Amino acid sequence: MLKSQYTPDLIECGCDEAGRGCLAGAVYAAAVVLPKDYQNDALNDSKQLTERQRYALREQIEHDALSWAVASVSAAEIDRTNILRASMHAMNLAIAQLNVTPELLLIDGNRFYNEGLIPYYTIVKGDGKYLSIAAASILAKTYRDDYMNNLHQQYPNYGWDRNKGYPTALHYRALQQYGPTPLHRQTFKLTKQQHSNE
Repeated sequence: MLKSQYTPDLIECGCDEAGRGCLAGAVYAAAVVLPKDYQNDALNDSKQLTERQRYALREQIEHDALSWAVASVSAAEIDRTNILRASMHAMNLAIAQLNVTPELLLIDGNRFYNEGLIPYYTIVKGDGKYLSIAAASILAKTYRDDYMNNLHQQYPNYGWDRNKGYPTALHYRALQQYGPTPLHRQTFKLTKQQHSNE
């Protein structure tokens, strides 16, 4: 079962991102402040849940959270900086939108570029350990999926309604046939051959 708190008495905010490994589209991040001693046995790392479970949990999280926010950084900005910095910037943007000021940030992963003054801990695989990070992973994932589903209407050849911009065989075939869109990350390896030469 996931833990509700890292510390017993601080206002904690869980943070996670979605879309770091994609070839196209923005990277999304979410920040979530849950009530102290919050429990929800259904909450888990978004990757362990079905799409239906994620969207049902999104409604619960948004209802139960003391505060939550979602932010994104565009593919163009990812190309200007890099995906790690863009992901961290998206987290900072989400944190800045909260209407409750956290006293401690719980960051999924092993690195964080803190643009504010709030203390933080990085927690590897934190979305499988702490409820607030799991909640953030669900919000980041579902809001990014909505975004990619919308973009699919503009660019239907790339299968973004299914692959959400991640590197799949269909996505690589479409890139080979149609070339990249303005929403592809130009600094990423956009051919199967480039990807396999790493």
